[in-house]
Amino acid sequence: MQTFFIAPTGFGVGLTSISLGLVRALERDGLKVGFFKPIAQPHPGDAGPERSTELIARTLGLKPPKPLDLARVEHMLGDGHLDDLLEEIVSLYQQASEGMDVLIVEGMVPTRHASYAARINVHLARSLDAEIILVSAPEGDSAQAMTELSDRIEIQAQLFGGPQEPKVLGTILNKVRGEDFAARLQELSPLLKTEQFRLLGCIPWQDELNAARTRDIAELLGARVLNAGDYEQRRVAKIVLCARAVPNTVQLLTPGVLVVTPGDRDDIILATSLAAMNGVPLAGLLLCSDFAPDPRIMELCRGALASGLPVLSVSTGSYDTATNLNRLNKEIPIDDRERAEKVTEFVASHIDHDWLKQRCGSPREARMSPPAFRYQLMRRAQAANKRIVLPEGSEPRTVQAAAICQARGIARCVLLAKPEAVQAVAKAQGIELPPGLEILDPDLIRERYVGPMVELRKGKGLNAPMATAQLEDTVVMGTMMLALDEVDGLVSGAIHTTANTIRPALQLIKTAPGYNLVSSVFFMLLPDQVLVYGDCAVNPDPNAAELAEIALQSAASAEAFGIAARVAMISYSTGDSGSGSEVEKVREATRLAREQNPQLLIDGPLQYDAAAIASVGLQKAPNSPVAGRATVFIFPDLNTGNTTYKAVQRSADCVSVGPMLQGLRKPVNDLSRGALVDDIVYTIALTAIQAAARES
Repeated sequence: MQTFFIAPTGFGVGLTSISLGLVRALERDGLKVGFFKPIAQPHPGDAGPERSTELIARTLGLKPPKPLDLARVEHMLGDGHLDDLLEEIVSLYQQASEGMDVLIVEGMVPTRHASYAARINVHLARSLDAEIILVSAPEGDSAQAMTELSDRIEIQAQLFGGPQEPKVLGTILNKVRGEDFAARLQELSPLLKTEQFRLLGCIPWQDELNAARTRDIAELLGARVLNAGDYEQRRVAKIVLCARAVPNTVQLLTPGVLVVTPGDRDDIILATSLAAMNGVPLAGLLLCSDFAPDPRIMELCRGALASGLPVLSVSTGSYDTATNLNRLNKEIPIDDRERAEKVTEFVASHIDHDWLKQRCGSPREARMSPPAFRYQLMRRAQAANKRIVLPEGSEPRTVQAAAICQARGIARCVLLAKPEAVQAVAKAQGIELPPGLEILDPDLIRERYVGPMVELRKGKGLNAPMATAQLEDTVVMGTMMLALDEVDGLVSGAIHTTANTIRPALQLIKTAPGYNLVSSVFFMLLPDQVLVYGDCAVNPDPNAAELAEIALQSAASAEAFGIAARVAMISYSTGDSGSGSEVEKVREATRLAREQNPQLLIDGPLQYDAAAIASVGLQKAPNSPVAGRATVFIFPDLNTGNTTYKAVQRSADCVSVGPMLQGLRKPVNDLSRGALVDDIVYTIALTAIQAAARES
């Protein structure tokens, strides 16, 4: 097993952010990665669990051992019991490393109260026989700052044995400003010119990764919450202290701004409220100087408050409030899963992934971990370079997802909407529309699809006026674009029903050769692996032949996305233990699927626990090639499938990607109406990969 010990070169280098990113980068290769923080270092005001360990546990689904209490560690060190301390840490290390391919061990951070941290880190790394990665952050990009950074890295490397020590691998730079910083440092640093010591990552500074929720600001300031609004979701990208007149303030009222003003500035309060009512998602309004806002003014602002504008109040004056805001703890709160996930992905994407993969070798057992699935999803979508139409073109989540996909090269997106409507949404939401993002006005292109649609549906008696009327629906228009090969796939459903999305596809696209029905799968991203669930969204009560077809479609989908297909046909009984029409249907479907694809690993009927848990599978179906290790779960009906997927998603805190439709001649995918922006991005990526797979 590989052990990486990450040691900071100073305070405030973002050690836990690097831990999160390292684990994610390694997991992308299917490696089973553990985490271990030997000694807790609570921040001032921390009352709950140790922050690094808890963040890792909540964000990555790991279960690291509880770190040793700092006061107890210091007591042991004061009594000269270093060896006993290290022995206890080695015991916890063994617990953390069990069953892992790689273990990330996070060292201590030197502070005013823990000046001994660097010495302890050396003892820890040696006791655990770990390879050392230093983590540093520049304090500027001047020549002097760069020299000081180079010296700090050199000093820390020497503590662990210097560059000649093969276990000192290199450094990761965090919070870097300036594109050429890494190149300049490599020119300056003698250490980085050696072959033994590498620059393993260079993480650029990004403001949005440090954007606290408005709720966090309220708690850290001890503010009184006058109107909570969306303060759990809104983030503070910028703080503006408003002392100017309103005409000079208006241009500052942009998305993510926290407006700080005395409570008696009625004009600023009203201007802020008007901006909020016009759709600008401000971070909030913070009233200071212990002035209570005029109730009559707040009554005028009722529309803004109802739209989600958070309003807070503090007793400190403007200057002291600004000072307190600048001194706030910038660490990620342990319950801020969204921010932790963004930091994790960002750091992972700037680490030398290929070198890490080479250093760690192959995993003990090939598996498709959730990070590996998401990483491959994005990489394969980028390689596919497909054109995807989004009929709900002015819906805010869709606009943001399209902008992300276009900017990252995940797909070439086409929004069906009035350009001015999309631009208004983008301006209000603070979305930057990237170059190349297509926006097509449906009113300007509708006529060209009337003739082709009449031709496609001539057997159903469709005439031109009827086609024109149906093409008023942008989902129908997008489906026609797909039918005519103008686009490669379609994603809809953020504001339309599943039937709205599927019906035009069945009428105009039709099923793929060899298939008689359309079904769906969800990719369930559990902490340790990715499973495929089908059908949880389309077919209410399939018969045995239809259930067999769903199984074959789902197995093909799993294989297409790199998941080895071991198909479990789920029922309330296992093998021959039960009888009844529902069990017989599953048994017959299994037989039909085997007959159509003799090479497929499939078994049923199986109870869920017999399919999923090795010990139960061994007991209930000892001769099954699938029991206890299934990757594809086929449910007997929609009631069972939909209920199970939602129960697992919510109870296991599991991300689900989908539903992905299968069985159509060309890729059309449906969204949940509660879909988040990330859900839409993943669905666009899935659609692009499906389109590429149909061509191969």
